[in-house]
Amino acid sequence: MVSASPVISGIKMPKKPDLADHFVACSQLGRYLTVFDESRFVITDDFAEEGAVDRTAAAVASIFSNDPLVAEAALLPLGKAAMLKASGERENYEELFSLIEKQALNSSVKESAQSLLESGFREARIREIEGSLGDRLNPARTRYRAFLEIVRHLIEHKITPQLFRDEFLDFTYAVAGRLDFGIYSFCLDRIFGNEEIPMKAKGFLVSELLGFPATIRRELLTNLLTMPGLNKRLSDFVRDAIIQKLGDVAATEIELLAALKTSQMSMDDINNMIDQAAFN
Repeated sequence: MVSASPVISGIKMPKKPDLADHFVACSQLGRYLTVFDESRFVITDDFAEEGAVDRTAAAVASIFSNDPLVAEAALLPLGKAAMLKASGERENYEELFSLIEKQALNSSVKESAQSLLESGFREARIREIEGSLGDRLNPARTRYRAFLEIVRHLIEHKITPQLFRDEFLDFTYAVAGRLDFGIYSFCLDRIFGNEEIPMKAKGFLVSELLGFPATIRRELLTNLLTMPGLNKRLSDFVRDAIIQKLGDVAATEIELLAALKTSQMSMDDINNMIDQAAFN
């Protein structure tokens, strides 16, 4: 964690971790951003409501989010706050957006930060960015709702597990980079947690997840293994598949994140273990 402890009368008082600290810790572990209690991933809607996320946390999210849609959504409330300031009172926001332009993980966020700076935080430019983000999000969310119908067909035995796997892959390719990672993850949670969905179909999905990019599969498999009431047969299958396909190192990373998610370890504990491993 990066938070410092304030000193009061010569005594160090531990600083209570806040959402910004939590986001930084997620980034240090190479994770997607989660809400403070680890119950779900952050999505774009979290930044749509005024005051729902404080500006410091929004700034951290815009720089460190692995989900470019979330990062760009986090930029918008900051731009609106800057717009409301008189032109002579925007120095802090100008410095912040200059930092975001230089440090953000995603190129589209860098470009948006630069354009807002150059426009002087004009409302028209903010609305253009909002509209562009909506143009990317809305078709993907429509596709997501259509895929939920496919899930229903599987439950009703109208399609086979093999066909469901094909539909899942088609859905994944269609929404990649266009749907909030948090919503995609929630969709998988609903599938794996539904006892009416055949185990064979779940096994097919696990096999596909093992081929996903490392950061994404780690988050999704961790979510699966920490799901309340997870079927033991499925849990054992997932752990065996991870070891066989990905190896012991990847399996250990996933188990550490699972321990974090179930509050058996803290972010600091895992950071310390990673630091120790680097010196061994």
